[in-house]
Amino acid sequence: MIASRIPTTQGIADMNIYISGTLAYDRIMDFPGRFADHILPEKIHLLNVCFMVNGLVERFGGTAGNIAYNLVLLGEKPLIIATAGRDFGPYRDWLVRLGLPLTGVRLIDQELTAAAFIITDLDNNQITGFNAGATRHGANFRLEASQLGNILAIVATGNFDDMLSLTRFYKNRGISYLFDPGQGIPAWSGSDLKEMIQGSRCFIGNDYEIELVCRKTGLDETGLLGITDTLIITKGAEGSLLITADGAITIPAAPAHQVLDPTGAGDAYRAGLAKGWLQGWPWKEAAALGTVMASFAVEQQGTQEHRPTLQEIRRRYEENFGGTLKAARL
Repeated sequence: MIASRIPTTQGIADMNIYISGTLAYDRIMDFPGRFADHILPEKIHLLNVCFMVNGLVERFGGTAGNIAYNLVLLGEKPLIIATAGRDFGPYRDWLVRLGLPLTGVRLIDQELTAAAFIITDLDNNQITGFNAGATRHGANFRLEASQLGNILAIVATGNFDDMLSLTRFYKNRGISYLFDPGQGIPAWSGSDLKEMIQGSRCFIGNDYEIELVCRKTGLDETGLLGITDTLIITKGAEGSLLITADGAITIPAAPAHQVLDPTGAGDAYRAGLAKGWLQGWPWKEAAALGTVMASFAVEQQGTQEHRPTLQEIRRRYEENFGGTLKAARL
């Protein structure tokens, strides 16, 4: 069998957040030296270097997996739309333990699950190899009329055919979606990016990504607001900028107790934003929850290692943004 749906006992009739993107293994290695000491600039044209690492740590990652994990922390059970390979077993078990449905995951038997191989030296320089693996194949997920209901969707970086077909499907069915092309932006044409952004409820990216999109599409921020309802530009420790037809609002970053690993902060932000969006909050409050979730993510190594309780999330939100997040709201 080449491809199949992963069976699950839980259906999707009660799901209200659908996340398309990637499922990946992050395989992280530490090099107890500096790359610069082992690379000869005058020999870069025939580079042949071996770095002896201290060990390897495997963690679960990928855009869809990370966003879904953070939504679980916020009390949601989103549906992941993605592909995985024949080595998916450990990740599958993790998602099952989280109580997530797997109906939207397509198993590609002849491929490995996508994986990033990351070596970090003493100066925090990184060399990364990425195997797209199963992500080269589309999830080919189609919603039946009986499954539509009240849906909010997130289209994150993933298989390109899925990204294009799902944005078209959501628009044709009047389904609200958040669009986040992320690291895939360089591979897209300006016309395709413009098509996918057009009709989205929210378009989000970091400041570099938004600038790249503007160059590719020929649109400035005002032009982007002509094809999406809301534009959010994330700026790391500087917070984020929320732009709507009513103007721009700066959302400050929520301070973390420690910063160990910024990887995954963007996905955590998107989960908090989606939770607020699902609750019908104003964008300002939803973005504030996003930055709170990002602050927890950076406190641990890995993208799915933080474990804040709902009480801790509420407390950090209230400490930084005031108000009271009652249980009925979060």
